Amino acid sequence: MEKINSSLAGSHWVEITHSSDIAAARRLGQRLAQQQDFDETRTGQLAIVITEAATNILKHAREGRMQLVAIAAGEARGIEVLAIDKGPGIANLSQALRDGVSSTGTAGTGLGALRRLSDEFDVYAAAGKGAVFFMRLWRNGLTSALPAGGVCLPLAGETESGDAWAFALGQAPLALMVADGLGHGPEAAKAAAAAVQTLAAQPQLRPAAQIEACHAALRPTRGAALASVLVDPAQRLLYFAGVGNIGACVIEQGARRQLVSHNGIVGHNMRKVQEFTVALAPGALVIMASDGISTQWDLGVYPGLAACAPSVIAAVLLRDCARARDDACVLVLRCPESA
Repeated sequence: MEKINSSLAGSHWVEITHSSDIAAARRLGQRLAQQQDFDETRTGQLAIVITEAATNILKHAREGRMQLVAIAAGEARGIEVLAIDKGPGIANLSQALRDGVSSTGTAGTGLGALRRLSDEFDVYAAAGKGAVFFMRLWRNGLTSALPAGGVCLPLAGETESGDAWAFALGQAPLALMVADGLGHGPEAAKAAAAAVQTLAAQPQLRPAAQIEACHAALRPTRGAALASVLVDPAQRLLYFAGVGNIGACVIEQGARRQLVSHNGIVGHNMRKVQEFTVALAPGALVIMASDGISTQWDLGVYPGLAACAPSVIAAVLLRDCARARDDACVLVLRCPESA
């Protein structure tokens, strides 16, 4: 079974509403750092990043949330931190990231530390639209940026999400999947996990074949909606198949091209699987989302967001477009600029 990145491989949320939540986020980061074999120095740097990002949420937005995710790129291991809020945003971002600049009377070194200590850093904080900070720290320092990133949030009151995202990176085409287990809670999570495990076993299957494999694997579960993508950067082609209500689209130069799924439930009454082939331009975005995300989102209302890291795009869409009554999941891939 191939090592893949997924929401099942160590994705955790912490609500930030009180100073005690900062310590809780830091403890969670320490556990993930141990799992990823971070040394003491790297673990300490991760703790600083988490502390400063969470403190920034409380100072400027009063509340928000953080997601910590264990990630991998080949043999490299890392941790991704997303800090998300609906506060006032940042009017002058470049100034705010300079050490010594503060709007609250502090030393003004927090945001600068986020960028200095992270191997990968990005932020979207348009004035009046809240802020999303993205930091990746790798166990052994700088590693090539991953072309994809996802977020997955369970329904309020649930500890497990019935939605899941996954992507597999290798020398061959890039494989992506979003699964939405029927309903929510532990049984829905079992269905989504079975789909991710099927992808991990054979990540290079074409999407139609991947969904057929998932159909067999999900028979003992309550079933799921599922979308599967395979991207061949060398040929600049995307192969797509979907069953159920997973939204998927390609965005190129601001234009949005919707990808078509068919009705049904993978694992149960799947009537038709149809695979589509789409040409991809360098830098094109592939965005997949469960039905816990409103379909009315528009990147055009977020100037500059399309150029941000995939995880930032996913986090902004989750923050602003998640429906309160369901699990929610977004996965974003940026097509490599070169083959």
